[in-house]
Amino acid sequence: MTRRLPPAAIEEAAELLRAGELVAFPTETVYGLGGNARDGRAVAAIFAAKGRPHFNPLISHFPTAEAAFAEVRADDRARAVAARFWPGPLTLVLPRRAECRIDLLAGAGLDTLAVRVPAHDLAQRLLEAAGVPIAAPSANRSGAVSPTTAQHVLEGLGGRIAAILDGGPCAVGVESTVLDLTSAGPVLLRPGGVPVEALAALLGPIGRPLPIEAGVAMATLRSPGMLLSHYAPGLPVRLSAQEVAADEALLAFGPALPGAAISWNLSPSGDLNEAAARLFAGLRWLDAEGTARGCQGIAAMPVPGHGLGAAINDRLRRAAAPR
Repeated sequence: MTRRLPPAAIEEAAELLRAGELVAFPTETVYGLGGNARDGRAVAAIFAAKGRPHFNPLISHFPTAEAAFAEVRADDRARAVAARFWPGPLTLVLPRRAECRIDLLAGAGLDTLAVRVPAHDLAQRLLEAAGVPIAAPSANRSGAVSPTTAQHVLEGLGGRIAAILDGGPCAVGVESTVLDLTSAGPVLLRPGGVPVEALAALLGPIGRPLPIEAGVAMATLRSPGMLLSHYAPGLPVRLSAQEVAADEALLAFGPALPGAAISWNLSPSGDLNEAAARLFAGLRWLDAEGTARGCQGIAAMPVPGHGLGAAINDRLRRAAAPR
């Protein structure tokens, strides 16, 4: 049963978030489906609640620019834009710091992170009370219209999340603008609440992402609004492994195959939520440790294709693609 909380129930909503539960909350753009961005299981639960068919990077929300920039590397451009437009409907894509504590799944396993400081008073108070960054896509089932009231959220996600913090209608009603500042020139990944003309007045010309090549489907997104190439480890990945060689690293699911040089188990109990939360961290660890130990590749055991298994298998296929 999804509880509909009044605006005064900030601490109750914050406590749910700290406990790993999902709470929808209002921002100035649309209602967000919030989970603790440092908790991999909470992040995986966001994908499951939305019925999202593949991993898209999520926007991590912070109470201040200083809090956001503790997780990402901000150059002079980012600081200037933040000073002008934060709090507000603008998301910045920036390089993750080495010490970043945001779960890898929230950023789709990339070395970048989408960050925002929302302007809505209730969102600000919730972020302060929770004491953790909140990963939050729009609070709707995948493919549905974004919600701008608590009732919209209830109609789409009722029974799938713990609570909705009711802050009335959203003021902006469209998602945040997403600006990529990871390269020499700024790139607009998604138009939104901050007009591109306002950004150009501060930064100069704003580029647009290159179109995806014909026939390329569901590549890794750098942020909501952009398709990009998939993450691939340095070691080759072998799918649907039924046995493993002594010179292979094993990405296990359920009871692990014997004989691997090293092993990372996505979920010994076969829990797809747990597996999704551990996928990117596992691939990175096996790649680094396997390379250091002279492994010749990564053998990935089969993962069921239902629910979040479809997303896991999609990313594993991309990790194994020829390159």
